[in-house]
Amino acid sequence: MELGLMAIGAGLAIGLAAIATAIAQAKIGAAGIGALIEKPELIGRILILLVIPETLVILGFVTAVIILSTPR
Repeated sequence: MELGLMAIGAGLAIGLAAIATAIAQAKIGAAGIGALIEKPELIGRILILLVIPETLVILGFVTAVIILSTPR
């Protein structure tokens, strides 16, 4: 039972972080394409803004690893 709850918690940590990242990247990507049409020289900044939400998934993965590696 305890291992099952830990697995659910780890799955939620990664899953919810991935959903939030997808929503953020969709909005940033759409706005970024509009900005690139007007000013193509902004590609570096837009790429950085697209990568920043990925830290949520990395933190979710780290949280899942910590949850699953705790002694039972």
